[in-house]
Amino acid sequence: MRISADRLSAYVRDIFVREGCAEPEAERIGRFLVAANLTGHDSHGVVRVTRYVEWLRAGEVEAGRTPEIVTDAPNFALVDAHYGFGQTAGPVAVDLGIAKARENGVAIIALRHAGHIGRIGEWAERAAAAGLVSVHFVNVAGSLLVAPFGSVERRFSTAPFAAGFPVPDSEPIILDFATSLVAEGKVLVASRGGKPLPEGALIEPDGRLSADPVTLFGPLEGVERDNQRGAGAIRAFGEHKGSGLALMCELLAGALTGSGTAGPGQRRICNGMLSIYVTPAALGTEDVLAAETRAYLDFFKSAKPMPGAEVLLPGEPERRMRAERLAEGVPLPEPVWETLLAAGRPHGLDGNAYRD
Repeated sequence: MRISADRLSAYVRDIFVREGCAEPEAERIGRFLVAANLTGHDSHGVVRVTRYVEWLRAGEVEAGRTPEIVTDAPNFALVDAHYGFGQTAGPVAVDLGIAKARENGVAIIALRHAGHIGRIGEWAERAAAAGLVSVHFVNVAGSLLVAPFGSVERRFSTAPFAAGFPVPDSEPIILDFATSLVAEGKVLVASRGGKPLPEGALIEPDGRLSADPVTLFGPLEGVERDNQRGAGAIRAFGEHKGSGLALMCELLAGALTGSGTAGPGQRRICNGMLSIYVTPAALGTEDVLAAETRAYLDFFKSAKPMPGAEVLLPGEPERRMRAERLAEGVPLPEPVWETLLAAGRPHGLDGNAYRD
């Protein structure tokens, strides 16, 4: 089935209003989750709704929390989200970084104790739209999901990384990926009838490679999924390279920000993010940068493609997908739609009434 982005956002908003969120916060949750679906990152989209509801009811994430600027300097700030929704804390932290970089040329913003902050590329896009280069290291405290290279045991979160580079008079370059071979949300989507996992994305305790979501979630019974019930782990991408980058994300976003790492010990689940913002004009190279960037991107795109392939810049697939899904609606596997219907039902919301 497909549903328009506006109607899907409205339905998610109404669910969270009835779960106790103020309407502006509920609107942000709906808008940012659906924005992830629009780019094709369904793992960070509305498939997360039931999990957000679980966290909200359990007190893992808290509605109505105002992010606090704990440390404030001309080109540095530490922001504590106090376990509020990432859709509230994320814009505050990013906009603070943009403002400080515009004023001082560069800025570093540390965000800690945030609820799930969604698709990290969203924040790189936000900075690029303001004309800034940005780099983002992210981790998830209390979320052991990924095995380091050479191991079968979980030691990392999915530890996302993103970077954005504005291109004058053109679309920005947006690089955004989990340092795991697949995001946990992609395993979640696959477990609910969505796109299957690539072979070898997961690993069993005996070292066998797997593409079965049961490896991570255990028996797929009912609506809920618990990634701690499975005996296996997600693999790091790129062997030792992805594993090393994941380690740096845990240290920079988790340890350095004070948000906490993926382990050891039981921790409250939250995101940490260390972000660097740069204003190109501050380096005195704006005109040269524009010319060099355009020339290099043209050179990059001119590379002869493999048979049946296309040379794409980071961010191009997402823009194409966004245009397609805005025009045709957001596709949702029936099992995912059923979880959304179940989330609205206790509040007297009929999700089908929101469909076109």
